[in-house]
Amino acid sequence: MSHRRSLARQFCEDSSSEDEELMMVAIIADEEQERLDTPRHRGSLPGRQSLQRDFAERFQSLHKDYFAQNCTYNPRMFRRRFRMHRPLFLRIARSLEAHDNYFSLRRNCAGVPGLHPYQKLTSAFRILAYGISADLTDEYCRLAKSTALENLRRFVRAVIEVFGGQYLRSPNAEDTARLLAVGEQRGFPGMLGSIDCMHWQWRNCPTAHKGFFVGHNHVPTIILEAVASKDLWIWYSFFGLPGSHNDINVLHRSPVFANLAEGHAPEVNYTINGHNYNMGYYLADGIYPKWATFVKTIPNPTTEKNKNFARAQEACRKDVERAFGVLQARFAIVRGPARYWDLETLGDIMTACIILHNMIIEDEYGSHVDYRFDNMGELVTPSHQEAATLTQFLQAHDDIRNKQVHCQRQVDLVEHLWQIRGQM
Repeated sequence: MSHRRSLARQFCEDSSSEDEELMMVAIIADEEQERLDTPRHRGSLPGRQSLQRDFAERFQSLHKDYFAQNCTYNPRMFRRRFRMHRPLFLRIARSLEAHDNYFSLRRNCAGVPGLHPYQKLTSAFRILAYGISADLTDEYCRLAKSTALENLRRFVRAVIEVFGGQYLRSPNAEDTARLLAVGEQRGFPGMLGSIDCMHWQWRNCPTAHKGFFVGHNHVPTIILEAVASKDLWIWYSFFGLPGSHNDINVLHRSPVFANLAEGHAPEVNYTINGHNYNMGYYLADGIYPKWATFVKTIPNPTTEKNKNFARAQEACRKDVERAFGVLQARFAIVRGPARYWDLETLGDIMTACIILHNMIIEDEYGSHVDYRFDNMGELVTPSHQEAATLTQFLQAHDDIRNKQVHCQRQVDLVEHLWQIRGQM
């Protein structure tokens, strides 16, 4: 327009006053028509339409449905749709609001209230629980797709930062004593849980990386290694290795025995068939190596003793499989193909789901079971906090991989379980 006006001024200097007036009128009319023809954009980005979502009205509807004194949906339906009881949801909401100002009720520059914390948490829980796309939360929670994705990322990160230290902790002395008591009750003295791996399909894996992430499932997957106990509490998780690895490769890359090798894990003491042991173990399937920290089944057992041991070991080893099943049933986002593009976000989602899974277990089952038994003795010695020397670290490394201890303990467990069967 400035170039057009300069040309008009130059023309008017060489023309009469009447021609000058007509020229200026034509230019003004042309500019006005051009302004009217130019699309008028609303919103922060050109071409994006601004929607009046009325956050307050939708929050009133959400509050009436689930959080009012006489709410529309009863606690059983709240538990089914949010995967947890309402008091636990409110506890999470209060903790996240205190941790991150993003989850508090804020006003924009015009003084209009924004999204309520319950709307943000409801959107995140719907995506995690049902595995739906972020755009589907717009109708009920009033979060646009981009806002819902940002909200989910900040939610899972906040859950990890606030609750990860408590609900992803390694077993302390008290936890270890309880796990040993449960193992003793089930016929496996010294058992601390069971270990296995799970694959999560990565639908939006970059094409350049697909060959690295495709394994025996013939689709790109990411591996989760976990340790779970009878109550389905997940005590350890290691996520992020490509699906082309097998369980042995994952084991050699994971820090599952890091605390034990560094001398930070509580020392356990127990006796099986007259032999003393000072190292706990996990039940594992046949692919795992013959280490002192694993107890595997006997393939193709022939004697009655071996068959009895194989049945007991395979039954108890299913704890981690059950934990994977409950985790996937509770949070459908880790059951279906992952639709996010970066590993960091997928890792945060998986970790947050495990934390929420443990919180639900504690809330619903954590305090009503008494695992105190008579004549337990001093089974657990609290760990020392001093760093292990190089010699101690190497010795612990060799003790973990001791094949002789693995074989001897398997023989002792076969006799121990057979004696229990004879007493029944």
